[in-house]
Amino acid sequence: MIPKSKLPTLGLAAVAVLVLGLGFALGLSAAGDDRATALAPAAAVAAPGGELRSYADVAEAAMPGVVNISTDKVVELPTNHPMLEDPFFRRFFGVPEGQQGRERVERSLGSGVIISDDGYILTCAHVVEKASKVRVVLAEEREYEAEIIGQDSATDVALIKIEADEPLPVVEMGDSESLRIGDQVMAVGNPFGVGQTVTLGIVSATSRSIGMMSYEDFIQTDAAINPGNSGGALVNMQGELMGINSAIMSRSGSSAGVGFAIPMHLARRIMDQLKEHGEVKRAWLGVITAEVDQTMAEALGMDRPRGVLMSEVRPDTPADDAGLREGDVILKVDGNSVDSISDLRNTISLAGVGHESDLLVLREGKEKKLTVKLAEMPGDLSASASSPEGRSTDEGLEGVTVRELTELVRRRLELDDDVQGVVVTDVARTSNAWHRGLRQGDVIIEVARKSVSDLDDYEELIQKDKDRPVLLKVQRGEQSLMIAVPR
Repeated sequence: MIPKSKLPTLGLAAVAVLVLGLGFALGLSAAGDDRATALAPAAAVAAPGGELRSYADVAEAAMPGVVNISTDKVVELPTNHPMLEDPFFRRFFGVPEGQQGRERVERSLGSGVIISDDGYILTCAHVVEKASKVRVVLAEEREYEAEIIGQDSATDVALIKIEADEPLPVVEMGDSESLRIGDQVMAVGNPFGVGQTVTLGIVSATSRSIGMMSYEDFIQTDAAINPGNSGGALVNMQGELMGINSAIMSRSGSSAGVGFAIPMHLARRIMDQLKEHGEVKRAWLGVITAEVDQTMAEALGMDRPRGVLMSEVRPDTPADDAGLREGDVILKVDGNSVDSISDLRNTISLAGVGHESDLLVLREGKEKKLTVKLAEMPGDLSASASSPEGRSTDEGLEGVTVRELTELVRRRLELDDDVQGVVVTDVARTSNAWHRGLRQGDVIIEVARKSVSDLDDYEELIQKDKDRPVLLKVQRGEQSLMIAVPR
């Protein structure tokens, strides 16, 4: 850690941009598995009074504990691969006509962070995914072969280990939950395989969800992150590890000033489970949820958007046993507010199997306390839908066409006999319904909390209360969802 007397007083905001971070690979295909990296110089910057300050102390504190990672992955080129469609390349790879592709080794580069002096290293799951061999090169060029302890693609966190003859330099872990928008941060890694590099920026946002992983709570930064930086360190101005660089958004594939790091308060909990079990055991409630935005809040009669709505409570689950009901809005878990689906999902999944969580829920306008004993999450649930046919209407909800549930439609959608409603056959992409999440194949079973038994019910209910958003309950495969659609 750096003495405060040596800390710079002002940071440098990097450039802005947008793209999912991709890996940096070596070899004929140039396909890789590393979604982040950086290359903007971060030397002396003018403070408000004009005095120049250096960030060298921050870099010196972090760089020894950041490593370069290279992996070998065995891949097979299919017969329709562009290279193998060319007769010259087929002869080069020795692939006879009509034969499947040929296996070959692909090399990728990334970064990692030493988090204990006995050789444990944090990196991104996509850096070491499907790797047959992992090599680690320390800052002073010593090279080791690493063992993959565990990896969690749902959060993009992986833990690897090397066996060294002496204690290794570490990057001390800091409190990422204390980060504020505007705080200065430095990204350290191996961009484009050129060698260890640092870049400087600020925290642009916290608790970001970008839809890349199942569980996200990203730190967004404008510190330049480029291919090869994935798994590298994001540190504060004390040289403490705040996050693991994971992804970028950009149209070019290089830094556009929009980079994302996995915060240490999330990465640390994943790391502990990987170290203990080699995998992550997640807890669950057993519910289908919906965001509560302004439109949904109005449809539910709430004074403002807050919490997470329970669209469905599955039977024989922790939520069901605790007394949660469809239509409940979870406001707090263990005293902490939950403001989004990802927030609730992260909080519950890492609370621990067997943990008893105290919930504050809003039910029909009144707050209620419940206690739920969390169980281990089972395998993923799947849903299916298909195209229906029958008597239809496009009256009532702009851009939406629905049809009655005939026996043929039921068989195609694999619906139980007790499911009543109308099936959505078309949703205009420019409509409010599309933007709120209604899709072809959904079965509308309720309108404004009233059951829909047939097309006549739907036409009557959809015409009521046109001055407020309409609340739909839909069946999608094995799941039911609540969707609030503005008129």
